[in-house]
Amino acid sequence: MARRFPGARAEAVNRAAKTRNARPAAAEAHSAADPLLLAILGPTGSGKSALAVALGEILGGEIVNCDSVALYRELEIGTAKPAAGERARVPHHMLDVALPCEHVTAGDYARRARSVLAEIRRRGRLPIVAGGTGLYLQALLEGLFPGPQRSEVLRDRLRATALQKGSPHLHRLLRRLDRVAAGNIHAHDAPKLIRALEVCLAARAPISELWQKGRDPLPGFHVLRLGLDPERNALYARINQRARQMFAAGLVQETRVLLEKYGEGAWPLAAFGYRQAAQFLRGEIDHKLAVWATQQAHRNYAKRQMTWFRREADVHWLRGFGDDPEIQSQAFAFVEKARATDKAFRRTP
Repeated sequence: MARRFPGARAEAVNRAAKTRNARPAAAEAHSAADPLLLAILGPTGSGKSALAVALGEILGGEIVNCDSVALYRELEIGTAKPAAGERARVPHHMLDVALPCEHVTAGDYARRARSVLAEIRRRGRLPIVAGGTGLYLQALLEGLFPGPQRSEVLRDRLRATALQKGSPHLHRLLRRLDRVAAGNIHAHDAPKLIRALEVCLAARAPISELWQKGRDPLPGFHVLRLGLDPERNALYARINQRARQMFAAGLVQETRVLLEKYGEGAWPLAAFGYRQAAQFLRGEIDHKLAVWATQQAHRNYAKRQMTWFRREADVHWLRGFGDDPEIQSQAFAFVEKARATDKAFRRTP
């Protein structure tokens, strides 16, 4: 059933939804050639999933996850994955595609997600990429640089350094080699720090310079980027509430099970929330501090996400949350305008 948008543009949006639902099969076949790809980006807690589901219902879309932690199975509470009801309303892809003992790199993600996008296009559906992991979105849409081959010897040395001196020490090393890259990677994100240092040392050049060279952009789509930018204090209030809800819903128990099954080295357990729950289980912090630290980590992450996404070109910013009907209406209008422009361009001799 098509979603109904209240608000200032309700009549136009709802009329468009009725028109689409009444289209004959021939019109649906024509939409298979539509090159539009919608990318919904923004900070954690801004409602990207809610907006993607709302637009997916109206526009006949399928959602491709672009959150690096939601890729993993068995991580549910701390990832805020779409609920079963939302997944039933709109097809979702790139969720639960890896075990916690695996490490899905940005390149791995891009290869798999591009295959999914091709399948969605063949079905004549609108692909909607939604998520807040900027590097993975960049890898998908713009391609990655041709970096040096993996060096397990160098990686082992860097891992040993991280264990002995902590990941903040790696962050300080990276700042000496590449301040731009260090500004985009959290001081406790050991896997990304290790990869960045590996590239800088092996290539003898800043990884941020290599990012700009030799990319392989996604072909065959007209990308429309919609960004969510809610008011800062309101966003932080949501982030704080969501962290409290995660712990109340059993994040500590979920983390305990994952640690027992996959061990401390499981890459996604370094994610915010899981890291603090693990610290609580080890007796390093109390429950209250674990919740507070999770809230602070997510707020800081939201700042870094916005710094990253504001460098993106051609983002249409929506000043609110993705579950706001008025914001959904504005997003719908952008998509319809982009589709109309594409059709007009194709009719031009």
